[in-house]
Amino acid sequence: MLTTLKNAFKIKEIRLKLLFTLFMLFVIRFGSQLPVPGVDIAQFTTWFKQKIGSGDTSGFLGAFTGGSFENMSILALNITPYITSSIIMQLLTIAIPKLEEMQKDGEDGRKKIASITRYVTVGLALIESTAMAIAFKNSGMLTQDTALNLICVIATLTAGSAFLMWVGEQITEHGVGNGISIVLVINIISRIPSDIASLFKQFVLGSDNKPVAVRIVAALIIVAIIVGIVVLVIILSDGVRKIPVQYAKKVQGRKMVGGNSSVIPLKINTAGVIPVIFASSLMTLPNVICNFFSVQVSGFWAKVLRCLSSSNWVKPSDPIYSIGLVIYIILVIFFAYFYTSITFNPMEVAENMKKSGGFIPGIRPGKPTSEYLTKILNYVVFIGAVGLTIICVIPYIFNGVFDASVSFGGTSLIIIVSVILETIKQVESQMLVRNYKGFLND
Repeated sequence: MLTTLKNAFKIKEIRLKLLFTLFMLFVIRFGSQLPVPGVDIAQFTTWFKQKIGSGDTSGFLGAFTGGSFENMSILALNITPYITSSIIMQLLTIAIPKLEEMQKDGEDGRKKIASITRYVTVGLALIESTAMAIAFKNSGMLTQDTALNLICVIATLTAGSAFLMWVGEQITEHGVGNGISIVLVINIISRIPSDIASLFKQFVLGSDNKPVAVRIVAALIIVAIIVGIVVLVIILSDGVRKIPVQYAKKVQGRKMVGGNSSVIPLKINTAGVIPVIFASSLMTLPNVICNFFSVQVSGFWAKVLRCLSSSNWVKPSDPIYSIGLVIYIILVIFFAYFYTSITFNPMEVAENMKKSGGFIPGIRPGKPTSEYLTKILNYVVFIGAVGLTIICVIPYIFNGVFDASVSFGGTSLIIIVSVILETIKQVESQMLVRNYKGFLND
């Protein structure tokens, strides 16, 4: 990785792209410190610590917004509306034939879908900012209880989310690419140093009289868990099941053409981090709503909310609340299969292979090929879903048994490692394209 970056900085075109990306990331972190005008930040901070400052709700908001929400900055909504709108558009492509046609129209269709996604993002940001502004007004957290101040808060939060979406697109177009993912990663990375420092303070530099050997072992365990999760993520991200494809020879004039071979690469983690984001969002949403709008629940529903909160999972004192972890694992596996089913169509792949004269050795073209691909895909998806589950559950076990509450976990590490690997591959491909151009020009 370091060699790739070193070589990239030697090329002027790629160096400018890297510097542009770094500048945009600096702008994001700077904007995360600017408070929203019209909101009493001191009162909001006190409310946040009382209502949301503990538990997985704080960790979820902190990780995905880079701390900008708890600071109530102009970028408080961050890119969460864009992520939500992208997911909505992907799901709607199966339900609405017109969108499905756009998706198959090539570059023009993708541009139209991207344009619709932008409008949906602004709409979601407007709805979320309006709900937040009304909640601030009802809680007395506005500096002035006027309609103009209310509109100012709504406009600022909506504009902040739209601005981040624009920054992500600029990084994709003028930077190293993968802009929205890079924005999300910088938000997550910004919280990791403080979390690691708190872990070492809690387990290594604690005030109790622990022997030096115990502290060293604790530090080694922390490092081993983080390194182990990163290694698992890399293995999961790069794992591919290659299905061989042979193309039949054809006679064109007096020559025999074709007969070459290829492969269909099925990634082990076909759905990426989407199943984890879906599952985490569903599990966290009820607590976010109740905490943000000060909804009081008791009895059975209070226990349900505690089950849904990851801060109560795998605790020896309250094992009953680990039912929520079982629900979480089921959701991750379900969404892994669901998302793969809408992004990879074995029947369509089999038909395309048949039209181009391709076949899998030992499998007849058409329906048998589709059934074979479906069978292999189910195995691959299951392995990927189990891998995702292991990566996500390890931090929860560590948090529950040792009470080590941090804002980053398996989900965050999956996003960070996957995006870094993808970005490095894009930089390498840009370097390769430039070398080809130089060769042709010479």
